[in-house]
Amino acid sequence: MSEPNSSNPATALAIAGGLVSSACAGIYRHRRGIAIFAAVLSGAYGLYSHPPVANLERGSIGVRINQFSGATEAIGEGTAVVIPGVHELRRYSLREQVYRPAEAARADGSAPFQSVEGLSIGLDVSVRYALDPARIAALAHTQPDDISGQVVEPAVQSVLYKTLARYTVREIFSTKRQEIRETIEAELKALLDKDGIVLKQVLVGKVDLPADYRAGMEQLLAEELASEKMRYTLELKEKQVKESELEALAEKTRRETAAAAAGEEQIIAARAQAEAMKHVLPFKQKQIELRGLEAEAEKVARLKGAEANAEARQIEAQGEAESRRKLADAEVYRQERLGQVASEQLARDGALIQKNPLLIQKALADKLSDKVSVIIAPPPADGSFIGSNLVGRLPQAAPVADQATAALAEGE
Repeated sequence: MSEPNSSNPATALAIAGGLVSSACAGIYRHRRGIAIFAAVLSGAYGLYSHPPVANLERGSIGVRINQFSGATEAIGEGTAVVIPGVHELRRYSLREQVYRPAEAARADGSAPFQSVEGLSIGLDVSVRYALDPARIAALAHTQPDDISGQVVEPAVQSVLYKTLARYTVREIFSTKRQEIRETIEAELKALLDKDGIVLKQVLVGKVDLPADYRAGMEQLLAEELASEKMRYTLELKEKQVKESELEALAEKTRRETAAAAAGEEQIIAARAQAEAMKHVLPFKQKQIELRGLEAEAEKVARLKGAEANAEARQIEAQGEAESRRKLADAEVYRQERLGQVASEQLARDGALIQKNPLLIQKALADKLSDKVSVIIAPPPADGSFIGSNLVGRLPQAAPVADQATAALAEGE
């Protein structure tokens, strides 16, 4: 049997039709298994794309809402079972949050506050709040997703605008700032409590004033400061005047008291002096008598001392005369001994010179200068003195002994 020609279109179409018929017949026979498989596959994909568990981070809380019954359940941090199509999970943060209306912080901003005068002012306000975990499940149906923007922000702006519009700029800036903060905090706390929000604190910071009002206020404050300074200066001057008056009065009283005390002291002193004179006069009389006796005794003592001094001077004069006489005798004895020694020395020198005539020249050279060297030379042939050329010639030649005696006398 020959194979059909596959290149024929009619044959190919017939083969395709046969295959499709066979496939449809197979699907029809296994239709229940295929349906179960499709259902399982669809459920697996649903679980993969929408897992039945959710993780709640630390510091957050979740509210699980049953879409069929409307029941709500608060779930803490951790893992929560959320069945897709049955449950809806809303997440809320339990941490403290801060809302600051930045557009109202400047007087020239987009939404400044208004004072009672109608002036635009900026106020830096910080509102610290947190969700009440005990009421969050009950309010989950009514609360929007954006609590900060749809609940807190309108409430804060409503209270701020309404409260600040009741005060003047001066009161907002300085005098009633604490009162304004307490009023805002009380009204806002009651308003937010209805939505399950706990108000922690309202902080009021910098107040931004309009430029013209700020300049006028600074000028007014300067004038008030100058006036206040003048008032304090006047009060100080008045106090100084009163102080001077009190000091003068105190000085007057002090002087009067001192004068009275001085008078009393003088009276008492006079009385004491008069009383003392009764005892002083006899004592003075005895002192006079005592001084006379002392003068007489001093006179006698001086006479005795003069006599003793005279006797002592006589004894000293006698001793001094005796001493001088002994000294004179000793001097005479010394001169005699010196003369004897000199005579004996001259005799020895004469004898020596007779033996050695050249010693006269040496003695002459020693007398002339200590810088002259001694030269021993023989005497002249005529027997004259060797130094006659230095001192001049002698009119008459003297014997050698006489020359030696004269040289020794000059040496003495």
